[in-house]
Formats: sequence, C-alpha cells, structure tokens
Amino acid sequence: MASSAPLSAARRYSRRAGRRPGRADGSAATPGGGPGVRRSASSRAGPGGGRARAQGKAERARCRKQTPYPAPTSRSAEAAPRRPLLKFSRKRTARASSGTCVPPDVTSATRRPRAACASAQPRSVALATLERPRRCELCGAAARLRCGRCRLTHYCDADHQKADWVSIHEKICQLLVPVRTSLPFLIPEEERKHGVEQLVKRQKYIIDLTYSTAQKFLWDGKHEKAMPAALHALRFSTEVYGSSSVQLVPAYLLLAEACIGVGHHLQASKYLSQAQWIVLRTPDCSTAVQHRLHRSLGLLCAAEGNFEQALYHLANDIYLASSTFGLKSIETSGGCFHMANVFFRQNKMDIADSLYAEVTDIWHAFLTKSVQTQEQIHKSRAEKSPFTEDKEISEDNMTEAQQAEAIQVLNAVLDIREQAPKQQPGETARVLHALAMLYYLVMDLSKAYEMGTKAFDLLKQLPQQESLEAIGRLLKLINSKPFYTK
Repeated sequence: MASSAPLSAARRYSRRAGRRPGRADGSAATPGGGPGVRRSASSRAGPGGGRARAQGKAERARCRKQTPYPAPTSRSAEAAPRRPLLKFSRKRTARASSGTCVPPDVTSATRRPRAACASAQPRSVALATLERPRRCELCGAAARLRCGRCRLTHYCDADHQKADWVSIHEKICQLLVPVRTSLPFLIPEEERKHGVEQLVKRQKYIIDLTYSTAQKFLWDGKHEKAMPAALHALRFSTEVYGSSSVQLVPAYLLLAEACIGVGHHLQASKYLSQAQWIVLRTPDCSTAVQHRLHRSLGLLCAAEGNFEQALYHLANDIYLASSTFGLKSIETSGGCFHMANVFFRQNKMDIADSLYAEVTDIWHAFLTKSVQTQEQIHKSRAEKSPFTEDKEISEDNMTEAQQAEAIQVLNAVLDIREQAPKQQPGETARVLHALAMLYYLVMDLSKAYEMGTKAFDLLKQLPQQESLEAIGRLLKLINSKPFYTK
C-alpha cells in the first residue's frame, strides 16, 4: 500500500503537467517502464523515442504560439495603425510544415503581397474604381471638361467641346437633361411606363434633329461639322433600337460620308462595313436603305480612284431609288449627279452632259410644282372670307436637307455649264431658272432676282423662247414681295 500512493501522486502530477513521469527530458524512467505504467510507442521504440517525442511537443508548441502579425513590443508599437485586413477569414484551416496559414477560398494565384491586393486598398480608392469613368462625347477618351449648362456631357479638351457645340450641342443641350436623368425608383408602375414612353419620344426627336442637321452640313460641304451630329444620331439610335437594328444604317452612312469628305477613307470603310453587315443580315431591309448604302459605297470608291466599282454601286443606287421613288424623283437625281461626276473625271463629257441635263430636269420640274403650290396658297389666303369654305391645299415644304442638296447640286451643274468649252445657253438658262425658283422658295429674294434676270437674258438670245413667260411670272412674284429691295 505504501508503494502505490507515491505512484498515484506521480500520475496525477504528470497529467497536470502534460507529460508522463520520468526524467527531465521527457523520456521514460526505465526502458521497459515500471509495473502498471502504460508505455507509449516512443517508449517502446527504445531509449531514443522519448527525445523524439519531446522535440515533437516543442515543435507543436512553437506553431501554436505563432501569430499572423508580430506582437507589439512597446507602447509606440501598440499605438501604430494596424495594417488593413483582407476580406477572407483568418481562421487557420490548413497549416503547412512551416506554420503558415492559407486562407479559405483563395487559390495560390491570390497569395501575393498585401500591397498588390485590390481588397487591401483604402475605401475611397475602391469606390472610385467602381464609378463610371467620364468619357469624351466625340472621341471616347478620358474627359477633363464638362458642359456648364446641361452638366451632362463631358469632353477631353476645349477643341472637342467647341466642335460639339458648333455642330449640334447648342440645339440639344437642354433636351439632354430629361433624357439622361434617370427615373425615380419608388414610383407606381403606370407612371414608370409613361416615363419610359416619354423618354423614347424625346430620344426619337433628338435622332431626327441630329440626323437632319448632319445631312445639311454634308450638303453644305461642312464635313467636319457634320461628324459630331452624326455621332449623336448613331448613339441615340443605338439606345432606342439596339446595336444591330437596321435603323442604325442611316447614321453609319452619314458618318462614312463625313469621313470621306475630310479624307479619312479607312474610317469611312469601317462605318460602311458595319452598315453593310446590318443590311445583309436583315432580309426584309427596305430598298430605300439599300440605295443609300450603294450611293455611299460609290462615293468611297470614287474618292479612292476606283471608278469602275464606283459606277457599279451608283448604277445600283439609281435602280433601287427609281424602283422605290420613281425615275423622276429627287432621290434618283442624287445617284445621277454622282455618276455624272465620275464620268466627268473620266473625261467622258457626252455621258456626263446627258446626266447633268437629267438632274436639271428633275429639279426644275420639282421646283416648278412647288412654286405653283405656293402661288395657290397665297391666292386662297387673299380671297378667303368668313362665308367661304376653306379649300385644303397640300403644302409640301422642302426640308432643310433637301434645300441644301438642291443648292449644292444646281450650283455645281451651273459651274460646269459656264466653264464648258462648248457653251449651251439653253441648258445654262434652265439651270438658272431652277436656281431662281429655289432661292425664291427659301426667301433669298436678291439671289432669286439675280438668277432670274440672267436666265431671262439668255433666253432672249435663243430662237425658241418657251420659258420666257414662266421666268417673267417668277420675276413679278419676286418684285411683289413688300420687303424686297433690289
């Protein structure tokens, strides 16, 4: 009994200390162990097993004492700001042989220095990266300036801001405010649908305005001013109809013609390729769009000097336009005019003269009808009384783009007629008469009177004076205007 009490006390002490009774180095007291003592695997292995077990315990203790950050050694170290923590948990789910920890759900590619980790950036930097970058309205570069009126459009420099303002932004500055302002989130469904409908209507109005403005600039020969307006037309058309809709083709064609005018043929070919791809993947594409595409392709080929390919596309343009609008329509006259220019550059003057004459006849007939319609409107307003019924007279006013096209085409034909080595007074007088009617319709009465008098003087020299009466009537109309001064 006396020998069992010290043995039980030694066992209790060894359990509290985390080791078995033995020597100070942790090895067993005897190689075989005393009676009643359970031997471990290391003790059964021999005298060296206790030393290996002690080394393993020391290694495990050292690993448990390791921390991700070194403990502060002084008050100054405790007061220093802590490094930002990563988003993953610091629970040690795996431990390597060296004692380092691998965070969960993080691959080896993410184990890099904390300074390179995106989540370790300050909050302000992280939020700044999530914000939408401001881009220039024209070139798409990083913006540094903003419009002071609408505060919605951004530009990379003052030159692009001025170019956009001169082209189209002056007209649509205040129109962009309701278009680019988002709708409130907590509103009824009916109000939301009504707001979406109004937004689409405003966007379509901006599309029509930008398209007509860009087209007018093109006919005036101001190709650089046409590019910002055409870019806005393409941007809003994409927002309304989608990126692959056939409604984008007119905007692409405007951009292509503007690039051709400034000599950027490579960029023009890219726009035309995009338009051609949309037309080819749209089986029910209208012939009105197709004839405009062939005209732009013909203009690009003519600018590059490929006259045969230009004539091929312009022939398709005339065929499609005549089948849609008629052979004597002003839409068809555009293809005839560009084809005549190609033959003129090839020194095929007979074909060019016949095409120029056809263009002049089409515009002369259209303008004569417009002047007659305006005369009927003036007579009906002068004879109107409260007891007579109003007679409806269709008033087809020319658009600004059509006016610019007519002025550009007829003046070009007039220059060719006046500079030709073989003069044709009859054809020249017909062009002058058409220009006089055109300027009368646009209320440029001084130019109308000048062109009319030139045509009247030329026709007096001819044996056939069929158009003298019509020109004389036009001159009387011009003189009858109360605000006209010679």
